[in-house]
Amino acid sequence: MSGGPVGGGPVGGGHPATGLRFDVNLSILLTHLPLLERPRAAAAAGFGAVELWWPFDGPEPPDRELDALQRAIEDAGVRLVGLNFDAGDMAAGERGLLSDPATSKRFTANIDVAVGWAERLGCRVLNALYGNGPGADPELALENLAAAADAASRIGATVVVEALNSHENPRYPITSSAQAFAVIDAVGRRNVAFLADLYHLHRMGEDVVAVLERHAGRIGHVQIADDPGRGQPFSGRMPYQEIFRALEGHDGHVGLEYKDTSPDPFSWRTR
Repeated sequence: MSGGPVGGGPVGGGHPATGLRFDVNLSILLTHLPLLERPRAAAAAGFGAVELWWPFDGPEPPDRELDALQRAIEDAGVRLVGLNFDAGDMAAGERGLLSDPATSKRFTANIDVAVGWAERLGCRVLNALYGNGPGADPELALENLAAAADAASRIGATVVVEALNSHENPRYPITSSAQAFAVIDAVGRRNVAFLADLYHLHRMGEDVVAVLERHAGRIGHVQIADDPGRGQPFSGRMPYQEIFRALEGHDGHVGLEYKDTSPDPFSWRTR
């Protein structure tokens, strides 16, 4: 399975049975720690890579904030392998900026900042959340996705488009892999791919193993959590043994984007 341009890097965090490489999403895991301490905690847990939702307030944070988080990641000895563009106030329910005329300028202001910071850290996957409806403008969305892809291409990066489940994101208009692929096709850029968030797809009733097998060459990044509950793998009903077999050959990292505040949020690796 192709995993886009995210190859190489440390093997830390790999599953002993499958050899897959996992990264920790520091925006949803290890959140009992201040953000600047989470990269080191991920490294201490055996992971060589991390990913982030846009971790700053606003599209153009001060250089001191960019520099401080970069130092924390580099000093921990981990790689940043996935980064969201500014998606607005996620805690308040915003899910992207690029399709709404009222927030589009904020997204475009963030493009060069996010791409530039990704370049500094060697990150080659950038997630562009589409934005909520009903005021979403499909033509504006395509224009902004193309602009993001063009900027990302300058550093050899891929922009990924994600489908979210409507149960938790009732105003998000892309809720299936088919809808995401339609947007990707319409952008018309070779470096735009699918972010296969298996939790969201499963919640919407999709056969996630079939998606992985059928669309392997179009997947730029994979994220996992179990359903129900959005907990760690093997905590719910998703067929993770089959999922990991379907991911064999995936040459990128698999993002751990689940909720777990237990003393060992990575205990599933012993399964």
